[in-house]
Amino acid sequence: MSDNATRFFSLQARIAGMKGLFGVSTEPPTDVIPVRTWSGYEGRGASPAVNAQGLDWALVGVTLALLIWGLVMVYSASIAMPENPRFSQYTHTYFLTRHLLWLFIGVVAAMSAFQVPTARWEQMARWLFVGSLVSLILVLIPHVGKVVYGARRWIAVGPIGFQPSELAKLAVLLYASDYMVRKMEVKEKFFKAVAPMAIAVGVVGLLLLAEPDFGAFMVIAVIAMGILFLGGVNARMFFLITILLVLVFGFIIATSEWRRERIFAYLDPWTEKHALGKGYQLSHSLIAIGRGEIFGVGLGGSVEKLHWLPEAHTDFLLAVIGEEFGLLGVLTVIGLFFWLTRRMMHIGRQSIALDRVFAGLVAQGVGVWIGFQAFINMGVNLGALPTKGLTLPLMSYGGSAILMNLVVIALVLRIDWENKRMMRGGRL
Repeated sequence: MSDNATRFFSLQARIAGMKGLFGVSTEPPTDVIPVRTWSGYEGRGASPAVNAQGLDWALVGVTLALLIWGLVMVYSASIAMPENPRFSQYTHTYFLTRHLLWLFIGVVAAMSAFQVPTARWEQMARWLFVGSLVSLILVLIPHVGKVVYGARRWIAVGPIGFQPSELAKLAVLLYASDYMVRKMEVKEKFFKAVAPMAIAVGVVGLLLLAEPDFGAFMVIAVIAMGILFLGGVNARMFFLITILLVLVFGFIIATSEWRRERIFAYLDPWTEKHALGKGYQLSHSLIAIGRGEIFGVGLGGSVEKLHWLPEAHTDFLLAVIGEEFGLLGVLTVIGLFFWLTRRMMHIGRQSIALDRVFAGLVAQGVGVWIGFQAFINMGVNLGALPTKGLTLPLMSYGGSAILMNLVVIALVLRIDWENKRMMRGGRL
């Protein structure tokens, strides 16, 4: 070894000794996320074997808690429905068994989705978007789309019905994330960065409004806007988009008589005109939550689910939870969804710190999706927002929604698993 090298290593040893003397650790920090560019490894060779090691079990546990609680509440809210002449052909366990079937399908789909590398999702993003547009067109074709309560939103697949709008949420989520990665260099220019995405969302919105499904359009628009904002779009452009979107939603409501009636009913649901009309669901939802008080009337003890509260097992499941479990039950549901959303946003930030922008935007986009839809559903049930036909994610009865909710949560788990693998020095 040369004299210069000897002096260099001697100096390093003395510096390390001085750090130890003054109580400064010479070990590398373990709480700092290593920011490295790993994109060069993506797509090389076969993806690594995926197992349960490294899974975010807290996220899995909260998801399972919501699924199991939702299953119990769907059964509780629907058990008396066969006594209604409209549902006399159903058994008392009809909705329970179908919900269990969709849970099984959703879990299998989620396990399959977890095996797909994030880089592969990025490659499929544009094709999934095209596929969702095709499905939204197919559902509008007579004898292909199934009409329920005047809305053509379902495609019959054997004994079950699939809702293309749920696939569209996933497709827009992936497409917007992929789009922002591709347009990162021009994200400050409105017409080059924002306008093409706005046109894509507008096309989806027109197809959804033709069903009509205004609620799904709102969720998809918020997902796209959230990803644009998180992707670094100029703040002035973002607020401009927000104002334009609010004006569009206002125009849609103003030009639709039955949507205007919903707004008026929300403002005063107790008048004779609204209590038996557009305000009927809201008024009985508030009655149910009021009956629950602090601790609830007990599981199975709800009165409003006995043919008073329509759609008790879908859109207004939270009202039944409020009646049977009280304020504590409602606060617990709110807390679980808040934690779930916060955890997804954290996983997204961690992924972006690892220079995995697409994966980070997808994880945060899922957080926006689940959090916003849960917020809207809770606001409707509590009378804070006008009545809107959106289910409570992971809990309400609704096969397509449960399926897609589980798939996107599996996608977030995959992103987190890949983050941890990279931080341990592994390859993707």
